[in-house]
Amino acid sequence: MTSLVIHGHYYQPPRENPWLEEVEVERSAAPFHDWNQRIERECYRAVEAARVLGRTGHIAEMINTLAWTSFNFGPTLLNWLEPAAPVTYLQMLEADRESLKRFGVGNALAHPYHHVILPLSSRRDKVTEVRWGIADFRRRFGREPQGMWLPETAVDEETLDVLAEEGIQFTILAPHQARPLPPAGRPGLYRTRSGRTISLCFYDGGLSHDVAFGELIRDANSWTGRIEELAPMLPGGLIAIATDGETYGHHHKFGEMALAHVIREFRQPGPGAGSEIRLENFAARLAREPATHEVQLIAPTSWSCPHGVERWRSECGCKLEPGLPTQQKWRAVLRDAMNWLAAQLHEIYEREGSPLLGDVWTARNRYDPHPGALAAGSDVRTRELLEMERHTLLLFTSCAWFFDDIARIEPVQVLRYAARAIELAGAQGPRLESGLLERLAKAQSNDPGEGSGRQIYQSRVKPAIPEEARHAAGLAALARAGAPPADGAAAGYDAKVTSDSAEVVRVHLTHRRTGRAFRATVKCSDRRYVVTADSDEPSTTARSWTVEESRLWDRHLLLLQREQRRALVATALSPEQLSRLATGETALADTARAALVDAIDALTGTGGGLPQVKAALDLLDQLGEAVPFDAQARFAALTRSGIPNRLKPLAERLGFEAE
Repeated sequence: MTSLVIHGHYYQPPRENPWLEEVEVERSAAPFHDWNQRIERECYRAVEAARVLGRTGHIAEMINTLAWTSFNFGPTLLNWLEPAAPVTYLQMLEADRESLKRFGVGNALAHPYHHVILPLSSRRDKVTEVRWGIADFRRRFGREPQGMWLPETAVDEETLDVLAEEGIQFTILAPHQARPLPPAGRPGLYRTRSGRTISLCFYDGGLSHDVAFGELIRDANSWTGRIEELAPMLPGGLIAIATDGETYGHHHKFGEMALAHVIREFRQPGPGAGSEIRLENFAARLAREPATHEVQLIAPTSWSCPHGVERWRSECGCKLEPGLPTQQKWRAVLRDAMNWLAAQLHEIYEREGSPLLGDVWTARNRYDPHPGALAAGSDVRTRELLEMERHTLLLFTSCAWFFDDIARIEPVQVLRYAARAIELAGAQGPRLESGLLERLAKAQSNDPGEGSGRQIYQSRVKPAIPEEARHAAGLAALARAGAPPADGAAAGYDAKVTSDSAEVVRVHLTHRRTGRAFRATVKCSDRRYVVTADSDEPSTTARSWTVEESRLWDRHLLLLQREQRRALVATALSPEQLSRLATGETALADTARAALVDAIDALTGTGGGLPQVKAALDLLDQLGEAVPFDAQARFAALTRSGIPNRLKPLAERLGFEAE
């Protein structure tokens, strides 16, 4: 029988704030909070419950496609998926367990911890990325990985030697990355110069392209037809398809339904169409028929750059939008700047880390980069140095170079990792930042308004206010509003909040990865928070920052608005209005407008009813609603003989001249 293997590479660029360790609002992903959330809804959730329609157009079956296809998820994506979409995450793990029972070997492949172009990394960094990726896989799936997907399938001889040395048995490559290709699509055997061997599975380039970018994803019958046409030409061989997993539902709406149809067609060999085709995974195929046909590597190469790996270090001509007259000279500048910074950070790590860690590179390989995995007993500086190394590896996240401009969110994210690594470097930070800025000044954006990489770093990357201070201000705002303290916690910090009064809040933050403490006193006023860092040294000049409410971390702001809205609703609305709102008879915006009119009618000469008017106006502001005409008309009638001084601030908010 001919084997059929469909592989999905599931990955998204990391998006978290490097200080807070959580993803902030990405407005381009609206109506979702961020792109991870949007793609989880459109793709990851969909591929785990892909619909197959029956003859009547109703659902005949729902298939977890991951249980029938080879797949890998980038570990940094899983770090987000595990807490943010736990049901989707657990279904992924269950899919691997199902395939293990069905095929004897699981569908899931490991992935280097970060999405870096390994041929451009040192062997030392290759080893760390692969070991971290294997450890992450082992922790999640409870077994040893047999295969590992390489980011962008970027490969060279040393990369394969590291994989083989670490116990990886196979990887997946494009057909142009080796020669001579084995007959009938079979896997090849590669022997490194050190004598290690690893199997190479090659996907069908034309078929994979037509699924990812052509018509097959929109016509499941044509897709199955193509496979059935190929199978007789590859008796006993292998038909392999490999695409980005986001093809199914995100890049192509309802693409997961086409995939489910193909799975349903080929999952049970028997009489009829597809009866000579066995749907399985690469590991199962290799277990039945090990690779014996030796191949030579064409390297360095990748699946997404015809120039090898130049897309990630030079202006090779690869662009997302080739029709636009844009330049990518910034790619080489950014690569050189990151290489320089990484070398400087490695020197600091070796110098400061040796007395604390002994063999610093063995210590790095053993480090667990998973959020919250650090043991409480490690001293702060040791943790900071290891975290500095984690961020140094993140500097080379491939997405920063893949697209067309240095001002995109992917290069900006890498620059944020650089800023965090520089901060963790300690006393050498100012020197490192100056050197980085000098180099980034040579990288020009295609958008004149963005300027150079230096300007992008200064305007969009370097926090104007330390993130600890911004976090402390948000926690103080929540405490003042009466929100439960736990609501203000961020993934990056443990927090203790105490209120001295309604205006003064004390915040004690401890960074979960490093153990570094930040203590501050926050003075709260209307929509403004003055954060003063507490110091154990009386002679130290106090560090203080003013944080406007609009500058709070978005999750804090949303929680604060929720608490404020609850208080405003309780003050502005009458019991009858609250009841009608609770039963769904009226919408909140309509009720708030009616409440404002009622509150103005209730104003007395002594100012009675003024709190209700202010609360109704604040509620309308928060809802983004304008002051209704009826409210203005009632106020005009009330103040026909002149606006009293006590009502002049109110008059301005209602749209009147107060003088």
